[in-house]
Amino acid sequence: MSRISINLTGQVYEYLHSVSLREDEVMQRCRAETAQHKWAGMQISPELGQFMGLLVKLLSARKIIELGVFTGYSSLCMARAMPADGKLIACDINKEYTDKAMEYWQAAGVARKIELRLAPALDTLADLLEAGESDSFDFIFVDAVKEEYSAYYPLNYRLLRSGGMMAVDNVLWGGDVANPDKQSDETIAIRAFNKMVHEDDKVDMCMLPIGDGLTLIRKR
Repeated sequence: MSRISINLTGQVYEYLHSVSLREDEVMQRCRAETAQHKWAGMQISPELGQFMGLLVKLLSARKIIELGVFTGYSSLCMARAMPADGKLIACDINKEYTDKAMEYWQAAGVARKIELRLAPALDTLADLLEAGESDSFDFIFVDAVKEEYSAYYPLNYRLLRSGGMMAVDNVLWGGDVANPDKQSDETIAIRAFNKMVHEDDKVDMCMLPIGDGLTLIRKR
């Protein structure tokens, strides 16, 4: 028993992966190659990817939105967990990064499940609402522009079905959100988002210290 989360030392973290992580060859390659990227820190941790895949299965999710694709590891984790008729709408604005993502999706045999939309995420969410997609998505993963988290939220809420879930990454922002001396635009935006979700009585929510902080939000 413990009153606080365990401190993940390097040794404990390696052990966690050795007895928990399940990755196929494409996922391993995606993660290894992305680790050499100049923005490698944008990649989610593998245990977070595996956790999201489990959530997708628990929700029996067939319709998913992803805000922020990068090189496609998170998309792989979710698409592999979806049924054959599932559809993941992957939103990003960077063609260079998403071209690489599409290579991995093809290699993993999940490209048919993924619809890439290269446009600002707010525009894509508005388009989906305009197309009559309200209350129809099972799962939404958010890992995009931090200053826009609070703007994504009401649109995502409208797109989720009752009982559907959002998973929002980077909500602890390297610990900066807890440090009053840290006042970057991103830090301020994440603090505001965290407060907004905590005070929203239309949802159930829980913030977890996994990766850089993950908030799970269930629409009632």
